Amino acid sequence: MPDQLSFLKRKTGVIVGDDVRNLFLHAQKKGFAIPAINVTSSSTVVAALEAARDNNSPIILQTSQGGAAYFAGKGVKNSNQEASIGGAVAAAHYIRSVAPLYGIPVILHTDHCAKKLLPWFEGFLAADEAYYKEHGEPLFSSHMLDLSEETDDENIATCVKYFKRMAKMNQWLEMEIGITGGEEDGVNNENADKELLYTKPETVFAVHKALAPISPNFSIAAAFGNVHGVYKPGNVVLRPSLLGDHQKYSKEQLKSESDKPLFLVFHGGSGSTQEEFDTGIRNGVVKVNLDTDCQYAYLIGIRDYVLKKKDYIMSQVGNPEGDDKPNKKYFDPRVWVREGEKTMSARVTEALNIFHTANQL
Repeated sequence: MPDQLSFLKRKTGVIVGDDVRNLFLHAQKKGFAIPAINVTSSSTVVAALEAARDNNSPIILQTSQGGAAYFAGKGVKNSNQEASIGGAVAAAHYIRSVAPLYGIPVILHTDHCAKKLLPWFEGFLAADEAYYKEHGEPLFSSHMLDLSEETDDENIATCVKYFKRMAKMNQWLEMEIGITGGEEDGVNNENADKELLYTKPETVFAVHKALAPISPNFSIAAAFGNVHGVYKPGNVVLRPSLLGDHQKYSKEQLKSESDKPLFLVFHGGSGSTQEEFDTGIRNGVVKVNLDTDCQYAYLIGIRDYVLKKKDYIMSQVGNPEGDDKPNKKYFDPRVWVREGEKTMSARVTEALNIFHTANQL
C-alpha cells in the first residue's frame, strides 16, 4: 500500500485498536467519511468488499441483531439471542478470513444494540474477550450501544460500564444519544417526540466527559433529525449543521486546539442529499450508516435477472431455445445471486464517491 497509510500498523484486512482511531483521524483530516454497510450474508459482504477494493477505499462492515441472526440461519431459534450471537461471531470470522484478499483496511462492527438486546452484546463481547486472550486483540474492531430510548443518565452509565470492559482490549465504542426516527430491528421510533430527534451540545459533551477518562476510542451518534429508511421529501428535516455546534461547544469546554474534538456518526443515511452529507463530514462525521439503499440495490440485480430470464427458469429443462435445452446455467444460485452482488456493489461505489472515500488509500 502507499506510504500515505503509514499511520496504520495493519493495512489490509480487519483493523483494531489504535488503527481504528488513526483511520478516523485520517478521515477527519482528509475530509471524508467511511460508509458502514449492514451485511447479512457472505454475499453482501463480498458486494461491499468488492466496491471498496475497486475504489481504493476503507470500508466498515456491520451486523445488526437481526442481520446476525439471519447470518446464522432463519431456522435457528433466537429466544436467548443465540442465533444473533452465533451469527455475529460467524460473520466476524468469515470477514476476518476473506478481508485480506481484498487488500483494504476493514472495520468490523456491530450495529444498534438497545437495552432489550444487551444479552446479544454480552454474547459477542465474551467472544471478543476469548479471542483477545488467544490473539492479543478483540474479534471485532468496534461495537455500538444504542440506549437512546432510556434516560440520558442510564444511557451514559451503561456505556461507561461496557466501555470499561472494551477498553481493556483497546476496542472502539460507538454510542447513540438522542434517538434516530423510523424503525429498525424491532426498535420503533416512528411516533417519537420530534424534539428528541435533535441532541443538544451539552448532552453530547456529557458523553465525552464520561467516556474520555476511560479511553479516547469512541464515537458519538448524536441525533440531528435522522430517520432510518427512505421517506418522502419533506417528511424528514435533517439539521447536520447542529454537529458543528457540538464540536464548537466541546472545543470550548476542553480548551482543545482541534476544531473537531469529537468523532461523530451519521445514522439514517439512505435518501439523504449530497449537501447534508457534506455538512456532516465538514463537522466531523467519520462514519455513515447505509442499509436501506443497499438492500434495495441488492434486490434490483436479482429482480431484473428473474424478469429477463423468466422463460429460462420456469423448469430445469426446456426454454425458448428448445424443449430439451437444460437451464442449469440460468438457475444456478451463483448466477442470479451474483447479479444482486453487482448492483449492491454499484450502490456502495456510489456512496464511496458521495462520502469522498474513494481513492483515499
